[in-house]
Amino acid sequence: MTKSNGENPQKTDIKVSLIGGHRLAGATLHQRTVTTSLIGGADVDLTDIDIPDGTELRITKLSLIGGVSLKVRRDVRVEVHGLRLGGVKDDGPSEPGGPTVRIDAWGLVGGVSVTRA
Repeated sequence: MTKSNGENPQKTDIKVSLIGGHRLAGATLHQRTVTTSLIGGADVDLTDIDIPDGTELRITKLSLIGGVSLKVRRDVRVEVHGLRLGGVKDDGPSEPGGPTVRIDAWGLVGGVSVTRA
């Protein structure tokens, strides 16, 4: 993950496909990422990176059909926003404080599943 400072504006990664989702690894992401597809979700693994405390990593998923599968460490707080038919599954509470990952999931069908390592 690249962290922006006050000198450079934040970069936004944009991933686009018609059919098929996206696999995103933490080391290749900037602080903002947008994934767009007609059919397909996002599989995001952030377990191998160190997100600094106080940092917010934002991932926006736009698709008609497809959800988000997110893997994070236990100290990462996850916030889920957006509009979709599908719930949010988080397999455990996050620890207080720490970095934040914000998921904005917009779609017709597909939920958000969070697992912690």
